[in-house]
Amino acid sequence: MYDLQNLKGSLIVSCQALEDEPLHSSHIMSKMALAASQGGAKGIRANTVKDIKAIKKEVDLPIIGIIKRDFEDSGVYITPTMEEVDALVGEGMEIVALDATKITRPEGSHFVDFFARVKEKYPEQIFMADVSTVEEGIEAEKAGVNIVATTLVGYTEHSEGDTPLETLQKMVEVISVPVIAEGNMDTPEKAAKALELGAYAVVVGSAITRPQLITEKFVKAL
Repeated sequence: MYDLQNLKGSLIVSCQALEDEPLHSSHIMSKMALAASQGGAKGIRANTVKDIKAIKKEVDLPIIGIIKRDFEDSGVYITPTMEEVDALVGEGMEIVALDATKITRPEGSHFVDFFARVKEKYPEQIFMADVSTVEEGIEAEKAGVNIVATTLVGYTEHSEGDTPLETLQKMVEVISVPVIAEGNMDTPEKAAKALELGAYAVVVGSAITRPQLITEKFVKAL
């Protein structure tokens, strides 16, 4: 099992580009990961086995693996079913992240029941729960996850208006497993604040690897 101490206090860079984005390419994401590594990142978050394979060729860093998949009958899209979990574990992910919100999953189950099956199948795998509320984080810890992350704060209907830093601050007081700050960590100051508040590590994505969004911020400012 991967030693999480290697990530303590570090920056993890999310290297993702969806199909409708200009940098959608496994080759480009692998170079993004290389650039992140050269800049001092200690881990990478990546989407799809194809991208992960390409990234592994460029960097020797631990990877938080996810597979995003949309379903008509569910709002859960981050590693939503056992099929995605199987693929990520099969690719040798140090950490597998999955949606741990209270939203009903594609097959009709909820996170606790789904994760019980996942944990039974892969007892030695490290799992990270992407949550949107403190309550979801508590439930995920009880279910047996190794890490809780603020990834989906503000992205679910029931967390609308909440901010990751505020939720993080509450989480670290009541959750004993490592809590990783992720979501809207769009400035170095926010990332540093997250560690100050007790985050185990910080994941930054769009502010580093999505130039169209970075450009939009500058355009709005002008």
